[in-house]
Amino acid sequence: MLSFLSTEGSSASSRELSRRVDDQDDILLDAYSQTVTGVAERVSPAVVHLNVRKPVPQNRRQQRQPGGRDSGSGSGFIISSDGFIVTNSHVVNGATSIEASLPDGRLFKAEVVGDDPATDIAVVKIDGNNLASMAFGESDRLRVGQIAIAIGNPYGFQYSLTAGVVSALGRTLRSQSGRLIDDVIQTDAALNPGNSGGPLVDSFGNVIGVNTAVILPAQGICFAVASNLAKFVVGKLILEGRVRRGYIGIAAQTVPLPPKWIQTLELPTS
Repeated sequence: MLSFLSTEGSSASSRELSRRVDDQDDILLDAYSQTVTGVAERVSPAVVHLNVRKPVPQNRRQQRQPGGRDSGSGSGFIISSDGFIVTNSHVVNGATSIEASLPDGRLFKAEVVGDDPATDIAVVKIDGNNLASMAFGESDRLRVGQIAIAIGNPYGFQYSLTAGVVSALGRTLRSQSGRLIDDVIQTDAALNPGNSGGPLVDSFGNVIGVNTAVILPAQGICFAVASNLAKFVVGKLILEGRVRRGYIGIAAQTVPLPPKWIQTLELPTS
């Protein structure tokens, strides 16, 4: 009898423990969902869809009407209430016209303030007032495994959100200009064409990166320029229109040799 009671008590304890674990999982899942939905509600009004027109490349002009234009799209996010927008350089570089569409349906003509192909960061400006905006977070404080949320316009589907985690920090990525971008975040938050230039945010809605690239056909390997680097570049672009960088090189020129050198080396005088 004692053995039977002990077994019954053990089974009851196991069921109670299992119920508590299930309840805890539900609570955690709900907290995660609330975090993501809360971030979406706070930051989505500041995410814009950019419709960009560029000249048709020379090798494709024969397939188009004279004067034809290429049309593409990307994402961006507002960082000031008066309309400064951060996006990718490859989205707006060489654009003949840019149209910014806000979540509330308003359309604005955008002008390029500056772009930096070396980091794939650009700033455009729209004429607006009291616009919703986003703030940069501190990417130096990021930790692998924390929540990363990407918002953008993949394939023209406006204002799509994907969530994942910070997969790695300090990655190196080669920009389209050929330079290496050193401070890059790797995430598994799904990115697709059209997400370029959109924000990668943390659980507080702060921008921790600017979405820039994916590795195809791999899945779950996506990259964003870290916010601290982006913030520095954006400041330079707004103030000066470009980023000034030091460089080291070699310059060559022809100079006449002294007569003594010619005589010593027995060089022809002609």
